[in-house]
Amino acid sequence: MTQKVTLPLTGGCQCGALRYRVTSPPVMSYACHCTNCQCISGSAFGLVAGIKEGSLEFTTGKPERVTWQSDAGNERYGSYCVACGCRIAHGQTPSIGLLSLRAGTLDDRSWIVPAGHTWTRSAQPWFQFEDDAILWKEQPTDYVPIIQRFQASVTFEGGPQADAE
Repeated sequence: MTQKVTLPLTGGCQCGALRYRVTSPPVMSYACHCTNCQCISGSAFGLVAGIKEGSLEFTTGKPERVTWQSDAGNERYGSYCVACGCRIAHGQTPSIGLLSLRAGTLDDRSWIVPAGHTWTRSAQPWFQFEDDAILWKEQPTDYVPIIQRFQASVTFEGGPQADAE
């Protein structure tokens, strides 16, 4: 069953000091089980909506930035609320044109289902993957299977760029 989602997507941090909108459809969604995402989320994995870098607009407040080395050795950065510490999105230096939006910060999270799982080698041993799950032990070299599964499960309507995608 395909879900319909209306653009723009909106969301924000826990305390409300940061608010944002996403003006074009996410490219994919996945659960990342790397140790960085476990630490950042305070959970077993991070739920990611991969979005085009230029589609994220902050409508209230200005995020701060923190940098770190990813498990794959890339320089990563995160945009977060200075008041409550909530992470909103992550990017990479040099840019790859995509941001990892922390899907839990969306106002409506009901439609986000991970189309795949990355860094499963560091997944918690109690986590149960679906029988037909798309799995990578580390960082994928090809996100096409995740993108295809995600795009088959959701359609976007409204917004300035939804029809152009």
